[in-house]
Formats: sequence, structure tokens, C-alpha cells
Amino acid sequence: MSEIEFGKSLSRTETTIPGLEIFDLPVHGDSRGWFKENWQRDKMTALGLADFGPVQNNVSFNDAVGTTRGIHAEPWDKWVSIATGRIFGAWVDLREGPSFGAVFTAELDPSKAIFVPRGVGNSYQTLEPDTAYTYLVNDHWSADASYSFLNLADEASAIEWPIPLAEAEVSAKDLAHPRLAEVVPVAPRKTLVIGSGGQLGTALGAEFEGLGNVEWTTRADFDLGSAALADARRWRDYDTIINAAAYTAVDRAETPEGRSDAWAVNAAGPAALARIASEHGITLVHVSSDYVFDGSSDRPYREDDVVCPLGVYGQTKAAGDIAVATAPRHYIVRTSWVIGSGNNFVRTMASLAERGIDPKVVDDQRGRLTFAAEIARLIRHLLEVRPQFGVYNLTSDGATSTWADIARTVFTLAGHDAARVTGVSTEEYFASATSPVAPRPANSALDLSRVVDTGFAPRSGDELLREYLVS
Repeated sequence: MSEIEFGKSLSRTETTIPGLEIFDLPVHGDSRGWFKENWQRDKMTALGLADFGPVQNNVSFNDAVGTTRGIHAEPWDKWVSIATGRIFGAWVDLREGPSFGAVFTAELDPSKAIFVPRGVGNSYQTLEPDTAYTYLVNDHWSADASYSFLNLADEASAIEWPIPLAEAEVSAKDLAHPRLAEVVPVAPRKTLVIGSGGQLGTALGAEFEGLGNVEWTTRADFDLGSAALADARRWRDYDTIINAAAYTAVDRAETPEGRSDAWAVNAAGPAALARIASEHGITLVHVSSDYVFDGSSDRPYREDDVVCPLGVYGQTKAAGDIAVATAPRHYIVRTSWVIGSGNNFVRTMASLAERGIDPKVVDDQRGRLTFAAEIARLIRHLLEVRPQFGVYNLTSDGATSTWADIARTVFTLAGHDAARVTGVSTEEYFASATSPVAPRPANSALDLSRVVDTGFAPRSGDELLREYLVS
């Protein structure tokens, strides 16, 4: 029997397999026996362990020395530690990617634990009688869960078992697993894009083109208001949800029917997604709006400014932001004056210029354009870099402009006289409106410091506008 090493400090060591981490655990013992904290969330996440959200605790008891199990790659993360005895563990990376086939081995006793990420094959051979190990997992066992397996005797992995497999206790099922060359790699967890038919969804389609783990849905095939949403997918198979769906008809939102639709899409829908993301450890990406502010600030709005929306649209977007922020893993991308595919302000001004129409355009609202392709680029950046969760402002870079300024720039770039554009106040522009008009924030400028600190470089608005008009 081996002696347990008492009094070690809690520490974390990375292995040769990405995400596979060994922990030394403090074990306190005397003549009566020993005690350890097998799992302590605050201490272990402070050392860098992923906050993986365990939901089930299992115990495996092994009577005889040489009992060998594996190699199994399950669709969940595992925290494995020894309750009594000692094991030899072998782990093989079966995930799709450059580390596929990497091998790591180690002996574990009660003073050590290991975090095994989803898709890494794990196997254990007992080195002492009456060995028991426990493992926490972050999904409930399911008959329809998809596993990958590797043969314990795989020649490419060349695991040096302390007790030869011919002398070990191994199940016939484990002996029949495929060799590495025949293993189907475990695909990464999926990304679900909601609202793929809109201008942001279209931009995301271009940004994530060719990635096989991205699923696309439209409002017609994915109902955010469905009571069955919680069971609409096997959510543990998803790493990220990108919510590109939004109700953006700001004036119609002031009508009884529009108000109902806006609250359903912009507030209730994100709240439902936040509940799913919280329960299943999913990263939720959501797009917000400058309309959550009243526009009275004399400086660009920062991410931590208190929301104070003027109209129904802004109120529903603010409610959606508050709901999304309840998900532990969330990114809220706050934007203004979005320009993407389809009909929009820039395309309208270019069309008026070509048709010889001289427009009156609002000149008492200031902000910056945000191009949908740039929102998609930032979302990909956030998911790759994984900065601190929270809100990130995004617009184009450069000086703020009024809508009239932008219209004049469009006329100029299209080869027409910018003087044909006449600036008017918001009040004058809507003076003859016969249906409800939503209040607009006078200042829509957003501070970009935080997003720049993540390593993202917002592009010049003038440059983006020029590229957009020739695309």
C-alpha cells in the first residue's frame, strides 16, 4: 500500500494535452485517518480551473488490482479524484484538432485529482485492491449521448500499462474498441446562430463560413417564445449561442401590436436564452443598442453607464440586456446605427442621389455607423480571445457625425453634390407624421476603449463607408 502525501498545498499543473490539468490536493491526516476537500469551487477556479458546473457525482469501486477501464471520451467534462487506493491513468486526446492523439499518463492517489475536458479519452488501471475513485461531471448521463472510444492496446498511443493488459481485468467491450486510425474525432461543441436571416445573421454567415460546428436558424424554424425551448436541443452539445434576432422597427414598437412584438423578441426571448445558457454552461452572445440610453450625456457612453431608455424599443432592448447579463458566460455587444445587407439609410441616400432627389435629413442626432460585418468580426474575436465576460461597445472609429453629415458623405462618394442634402431637426423631420414616432437619443456615441483593450481594432467609419458603397 502506498503512503498518502499529507500537507501539500493546493496547486494546478498543465499537462501535454490542452485543458487536461493535474491538481495537488491538501490532505490532512492523523492516527484516525485523513480528510481532504475533494472539490472546492472558489479555491480551484481561483487557480484557473474552468468553472465547469458539475451536476452529477459518480463513484467507481474496483475490487482487484489490475482492473482496467477505457479508453472512453465522453461528451462532458470530468473532475476525477481518488477516494481510496491508487490508480494509473492514461488520457488520449480524441478531439478534432492539432492535438488529436496526444497521450498523457500519471499515477493518482487521494492527494491528486485531474480535470478531464470533454472529448479527451480517459482510462484507469487500479494499482491497489479496494480502489475507489469519484468523478464529477457537468451533464447527466443520457442514453443518446455520443461517445468516442480508443483501444487500450492501440499501438500509436503506446501506453505502458504497469500491469500488462494480458494480465489485467478488462471487459470484452473495452478490448473491442477501435485503433486510433479508425477513431472518429470528437467535434467541438456547437455554435447556434439565432436570426440568421437578418442583416447581422447574413454578416455572421460570411464571417463563420466553412465552420462545420455552426448551426443556423431563422424565426420560422426556431421560436424563441416556445414553451418547449428548454428541450429544443441537447443543449450540453452547444458551447455558444449567438442571438442575432431583434425587433428593430422603433416607430412601430410605439403601437399596441408593435409593443407586444418588441417585448417578445427583444426581452422575453433573450431571457429564455439566458436561462438555457445558465443551466448548461453556454456562452451567450447578444447584440444591444444605443437606444438603451436617453442621449443626454455630453460624452460617449461607456459600458457601465446606467441605462435610461426613452421609448418602447429602447426599453425592450434594455430589458433584454439585463436578462442576458444573468447568464454567467455572456457577451453583450452594444452598437449604434447599424448598416448591413438589404435596405438601410446608406443605400437609401445613394439611391436618392442617383435619382436626383434632394433629401432633408436629421442633423441634431450624433453618433457613428456600425457595419454588420464589423459586429460579426468582433463576435468572432470575443469567442476566440475570450476576454472578461460583459458588455462591449462597438461602432466604427473616428469622429461622430449627424445623419445629415453621413448623407452628404454618401452623396460625395457617389459623385453628387453634397449641398443637395438639407439638414433639419428631428422635430421638423417628423412634424407631418401620422403614426406614432419613437423618441431618438440625441447622442448615440459609444466609448470604444474597452473593446480596444481586448486587442480588437475598430476600423475607420469613412473607410468602411467607402468600401460598403462599392461592394
